[in-house]
Amino acid sequence: MAANSLPDEVQTDEAIVDQIQQGQNELFGKLLDRYQPKITRYAGRFLSDADDRNDIVQETFIKAYRNIESFDTKRKFSSWLYRIAHNECINFLKKKKLEKIPFFDLDVLFPHISREKHQEEVNTEQIKEMVDTSMGKLDVKYREPLLLYYIEGFDYKEISDILRIPVDTVGMRLTRGRKLLKKHYQDSLTD
Repeated sequence: MAANSLPDEVQTDEAIVDQIQQGQNELFGKLLDRYQPKITRYAGRFLSDADDRNDIVQETFIKAYRNIESFDTKRKFSSWLYRIAHNECINFLKKKKLEKIPFFDLDVLFPHISREKHQEEVNTEQIKEMVDTSMGKLDVKYREPLLLYYIEGFDYKEISDILRIPVDTVGMRLTRGRKLLKKHYQDSLTD
């Protein structure tokens, strides 16, 4: 069976890109359908304003479409696309000097901390606010690997490709980021 005749969910991203590079530009819609919700979620970790987030997502896909010819189909498309989204988010944050990130599940980063223990001390909204504040205190170089690993589900190699840092550095930043986030969060409990 030829790659063109495979059902959409079976075709790899790279096979679709290969077809686009051969002139089937209409297939870009398949990639858009696959990745728009994921890129929107990723951008949402950096930008709380829906209009800003939508602008970043749109710009990410415009740049991907314009540069699809330069994509090497031997590499992973998702890492390439997230790299574009990453750059767009960072450039936007630098331009606007925003640092706040919306809340994400505390159990993802601190599975060993009992929610029941904290429920006695603070309510859920306060927990969200404290984690958001704690994430906002992290340097972007620690925040990004945490988001990519725990929220987006990328492995170390993929994060390395997206952030263009060595795999060992990814591991070090994740370890350091977790420690710093935990410290900031615990400090916020005593405030």
